[in-house]
Amino acid sequence: MPRRDDITSILLIGSGPIVIGQACEFDYSGTQACQVLREEGYRVILANSNPATIMTDPEFADATYIEPLRLDVLTRIIQRERPDALLPTMGGQTALNLAMELVEAGVLEEYGVELIGADAAAIATAEDRATFKDAMQEIGLGVPPSGVAHSLDEALGVVADIGLPVVVRPAYILGGRGTGIASTGDGFRRVASAGIDASPIGEILIERSIAGWKEYELEVMRDRADNCVVVCSIENVDPMGIHTGDSITVAPAQTLTDVEYQAMRDAAFACLRRVGVETGGSNVQFAVDPETGEQVIIEMNPRVSRSSALASKATGFPIAKIAARLAVGYTLDEIPNDITEMTPAAFEPTIDYVVTKVPRWAFEKFPGTTGVLNTSMQSVGEVMAIGRTFPESLQKAMRSLENGRLGLNADPAEATLDGLDDDALLAAAAVGTPERILQIEALLRRGVTIRRIHEATRVDPWFLDQILSISEERMHLEAVAARSEGIRGLTRSDWRRAKRLGFSDAQVAYLFGVGNGEARAAREAVGVLPTFKTVDTCGAEFAAETPYHYSAWEDEDEVRPSDRPKVMILGSGPNRIGQGLEFDYCCVHASYALRDAGFETIMVNCNPETVSTDYDTSDRLYFEPLTIEDVTNIIDAEQPVGIIVAFGGQTPLKLAGDLPEGLVVGTSPGSIDLAEDREQWSALCAEIGIQQPPGGTAYDLAAARAIVDGIGFPVLVRPSYVLGGRAMQIVYDDAQLVLAMDELSEFGSLGIEGGLSSERPVLIDRFLEDATEVDVDAVRDHTGEVVIGAVMEHVEEAGVHSGDSACVIPPPNLSDEVVGVIEGHTRRIAEALDVRGLVNVQFAVKSSDGATEVYVIEANPRASRTVPFVAKATGVPLAKVAARVMLGATLAELRTEGLLVERVVGDHVSVKEAVLPFDRFPGADPVLGPEMRSTGEVMGIDLTTGLAFTKSQIAAGGSLPESGTVFLSLADRDKEVGLEAARGFESLGLEIVATSGTARHLRANGVSVRETVAKIGEEGIDAVELIASGAVQLLVNSPRGRGPRADGEHIRGAAAAAGIPLLTTVSAALAAARGLADWHRYPLAVRTLQEYHRGVTGTPEEAGQS
Repeated sequence: MPRRDDITSILLIGSGPIVIGQACEFDYSGTQACQVLREEGYRVILANSNPATIMTDPEFADATYIEPLRLDVLTRIIQRERPDALLPTMGGQTALNLAMELVEAGVLEEYGVELIGADAAAIATAEDRATFKDAMQEIGLGVPPSGVAHSLDEALGVVADIGLPVVVRPAYILGGRGTGIASTGDGFRRVASAGIDASPIGEILIERSIAGWKEYELEVMRDRADNCVVVCSIENVDPMGIHTGDSITVAPAQTLTDVEYQAMRDAAFACLRRVGVETGGSNVQFAVDPETGEQVIIEMNPRVSRSSALASKATGFPIAKIAARLAVGYTLDEIPNDITEMTPAAFEPTIDYVVTKVPRWAFEKFPGTTGVLNTSMQSVGEVMAIGRTFPESLQKAMRSLENGRLGLNADPAEATLDGLDDDALLAAAAVGTPERILQIEALLRRGVTIRRIHEATRVDPWFLDQILSISEERMHLEAVAARSEGIRGLTRSDWRRAKRLGFSDAQVAYLFGVGNGEARAAREAVGVLPTFKTVDTCGAEFAAETPYHYSAWEDEDEVRPSDRPKVMILGSGPNRIGQGLEFDYCCVHASYALRDAGFETIMVNCNPETVSTDYDTSDRLYFEPLTIEDVTNIIDAEQPVGIIVAFGGQTPLKLAGDLPEGLVVGTSPGSIDLAEDREQWSALCAEIGIQQPPGGTAYDLAAARAIVDGIGFPVLVRPSYVLGGRAMQIVYDDAQLVLAMDELSEFGSLGIEGGLSSERPVLIDRFLEDATEVDVDAVRDHTGEVVIGAVMEHVEEAGVHSGDSACVIPPPNLSDEVVGVIEGHTRRIAEALDVRGLVNVQFAVKSSDGATEVYVIEANPRASRTVPFVAKATGVPLAKVAARVMLGATLAELRTEGLLVERVVGDHVSVKEAVLPFDRFPGADPVLGPEMRSTGEVMGIDLTTGLAFTKSQIAAGGSLPESGTVFLSLADRDKEVGLEAARGFESLGLEIVATSGTARHLRANGVSVRETVAKIGEEGIDAVELIASGAVQLLVNSPRGRGPRADGEHIRGAAAAAGIPLLTTVSAALAAARGLADWHRYPLAVRTLQEYHRGVTGTPEEAGQS
């Protein structure tokens, strides 16, 4: 069928900020959809709130709205743009839910907007648990016995019929939020109540638990002509009971018989047809009883999903691109396969390798969490590895995680399990945790039988047998190591077998007690070298035209020669807190800019969720671990003229010193070390006359105490060479100092991360209380010219990690004189470090007795997480400019080319706000501090700071109340600023309740306090009870330092559990009060990023309400 000509403009809704359960895979899908639809000649309108995405770059859509994803805002965009169609299947659960809200509100009907990709009936059938169950039974597909409830009483009635244990699944949710397994009556009441609260429509499905069954997914596509294909089958290593996003998964499915697979395939197609997905991709999940082979269908997602990204990268089949074309009328047989250029999309992919995905968690960031995996997703990222065998891909994935492990075994970290006897280790492995796969390997190595492990863990015996082959190979290597000739005793056959089972040189070196370089030399001496294979979608039946490679240990190499100068870009690896989508954005921009400049670009990364690992982002893609061994292998194969390590965060920077001399482009590794080395950095700052907070470097507690004796408490304690404020703390007394130093020892939570981050010393600085923190991003070229990207003022005071703080461009409270000093300091630091490319400098501005002092906190000569935000706020593509500068271009030349443009002249204000995952970790204290804990970010843009801040809060999910009650509980030092915030809330008609000390201060200064809230344990309604009753619409609670659990932590936990907006700094409360005042004063306006980049001037009234 030809493309549709009856529509000319299409609205896409993005997925918003990165949250647990919905990560950057939707930037990949949204970017592909925007590209395809524009290629087809449609006008593309995009709504998304996340500035760190490629899709929100102004060139990817005709009209880009970086606005909160909320019904009223989307309605305003539709009123303004009048799109013909809405494509809701590229923005995850967020977009689907918003599409349904628009349908139910009558907005789409009122403005004549058609849903394409999936209509409202299909979405409702798939997402409404009761409707889906009925639909599947209607076509004869098995489902677990279940019932639907909308209240706790209804839920108790259902469970009385089907019996315990049960799984509770809320409707219209993402990442398994609110799901849970209940085995007792009390547990069921708790899980059912949480599920009803989590569902946007207050509905839960209660089904008999099939925990322990095998779990599978099929990624399927359908077109208007009813052509259906399975793109990929995926099998979970973990049994049912653990969310698929938290499970190790393998593609293609390994343990299904052909008969079972064909039955599952037919069921998936029948599901698509009954649900009514006419066009596009869907994910269908099944469970299989390992004893009987019985299959039941669990759920389906009528949209591009997290598994779609994995399936696309695993097969080379671009699901999002094809789904976008199907949505506008094409059929699968009309769409060519990009990789082969010979076959249509109607050909089901065939792969002759094994793909393994392993999640990455961040439990160390959230003290108080159990680390136990369940039906609610908790991982923050994932890695993918490709190998010719399952053991090879599993071990490659394990070393891709960057958590201190060299593989599945044979590294120093394996000793952590030595203290457990077999029974204790087996009991630990029976519980789903991130360590389970490592515990299983240790049990197999000890000789515990496969049957016994299977009975305890319900992991399929086939996977256990494959893991046993890794254990047996390790034991063989140990036997060779015991002989006198050492590593030279390994034959070519020994090396090839070890490599084909995924062993890294570092693992072999560990077993033989030699250095990594010696192991590599021994391997190369017997002629064992890597080869690179191509992902071709068709099992080598047709030639692949796209260079998308993975390593293997075979005889034939498929890397094609090239005469163009090559630049290798090292990606950022798995998403984690502190190193997320922003760094992938920078890597992608580097690739785009250098391709345009005539370089052949080579991307190396292991994250399947990202735009950087799309096969058409760079000229060549290597899906490989970011270790020195794997990267060196690619260097040997490609012979690049330069390697970019400064854009992928800490991951590639840690490799810089081991890469071949002269290949690292941009700022030298020596300058990067200078900025990290405390003594050298302090000497440099003193030399150029820039103040620093006093401090020093400590390797142990005695040295730390000596520093504190000289500078006094409070102090900021942090390790060097980390991102995201990892293990950073503000310390107020000696007891806290002892705890902080202990945490940084090898037995602390940082130790697992290994490498430089735990070997480098601890940095101790005087903490500047009540200072304003400021960030600057800049670019310097080899002539010494510096361009300041932006000066950003943080909303939260110094002490809150910059990644968790809201920040504002332009700075609203800094004088021109102070901004001038900060920009001058930045230029001098860039000169002193001989920066070639990006540099981020952080300052603290402290005012006292009428004088203002500017202190430099740190400088990082690399990409920072604020680079995408700065680019969207100012219109200057900083990452592209920096990439060109790193390869020798001057800023003057880039101005002439038109790449480096002047900053936008306009009156708009941009606010970046962090998005925090405390709803997933109810046991953690949701207070902000020096260690970063946010998973993503959003951006608010408008013509006043208040409007932009309020938009950022709405976009982050913490919508500020326009009526109701504000609860204030403030530390003594915050009460003066808190008074100003309280007056602001009162003037807006909000009522105030407060704890006793705060209430006294407010009343003494003329603020009406409706009620004084009792302390926990005292008579009267206490704070937790008040919050739980629904009587509070906003909580402001500012703690001081880290200490034992007190009322404040209970109060903050109650707010997080109730989903009430929570502000843990008084400066954020003041910003909220001012923001709400502007929100009341001006009507809602939306404008495109393209308009802001052309310049919008005046007040909201003067600029006109759009």
